[in-house]
Amino acid sequence: MRRLAIPFALIAALGLGACSQTGQRVGTGAALGAGVGIVGTVVTGGCVVCGAAIGGAVGAAGGYIYDQHKKGHL
Repeated sequence: MRRLAIPFALIAALGLGACSQTGQRVGTGAALGAGVGIVGTVVTGGCVVCGAAIGGAVGAAGGYIYDQHKKGHL
């Protein structure tokens, strides 16, 4: 299961990358979140894929919120 973690995170990061500034921030947040989720679950012995998915989702949401804040929409 751990062998799938790194390729999964890379595919998620590449798939979420976009040309727009919002897309870049969301993609970066997702990639960082997935990485943190992977490391956290490896350290604690949890489900690595679940940690990557949850971390990626939280990171993407954080990137979107940050983007909206920078644009003055929040």
